[in-house]
Amino acid sequence: MTSNPDHAALPDVPHPTPTGGSPLVQAVQALEGTAALDTVGAVLSRLSTPVTRSPGLRGLLQGRGVGHAIHPPLTDVPVGLWTSAVVLDLIGGVGSREAARKLLGAGLLAAVPTAATGFAEWHDTGNPERRVGSAHALLNTAALGLLGSSWVSRGRGRHGVGVASALAGMAVATASAFLGGHLATARKVGTRDAAFGRDGVGPTLSRPAPTTGVGVTPGSDDPVTD
Repeated sequence: MTSNPDHAALPDVPHPTPTGGSPLVQAVQALEGTAALDTVGAVLSRLSTPVTRSPGLRGLLQGRGVGHAIHPPLTDVPVGLWTSAVVLDLIGGVGSREAARKLLGAGLLAAVPTAATGFAEWHDTGNPERRVGSAHALLNTAALGLLGSSWVSRGRGRHGVGVASALAGMAVATASAFLGGHLATARKVGTRDAAFGRDGVGPTLSRPAPTTGVGVTPGSDDPVTD
């Protein structure tokens, strides 16, 4: 298992060139070019040091022994719990209020290891992926704040406020999930076993050279043609 040599070796692209597409594509490409997020990334790097400092712990959180990143499947746990809570809020009636609060609380607990695995993956990225990951982390923090507020409000008997906070939190979490999907699918961020890079299937990640248009294969300084 490697700690994602693909992204560790890819050169930074500090000013990616927008290529058009749908409004969402344009928005995320603009985000990738937002240099202000580099400051956020520096802060997150310091905050995540307890998770990323030890190669052994980082490897564990990246899925060593599993074969690929464990962050994507772990995200299903808190999101599923929170979604279940919102469903109960909407159609469960008064009798389901306590169950909804318990589901919210369980989701908040599950978010802790999920965030740790996310930081472990983010550690090995370069720009522009690092910037999108920073925005992803900011949105997740906002979502956790809203969902945590919902849990507290419900405990104080302010059910309506709690439901509103949960709905807002889920809206923010959905936006964050979109960015996570962009990283995993469009940019192929994620640790994988080195065997997957040698079996003739891939994926093999590369960046185009700035002026020639040829690719740079991760782990090598030699350009290769497509």
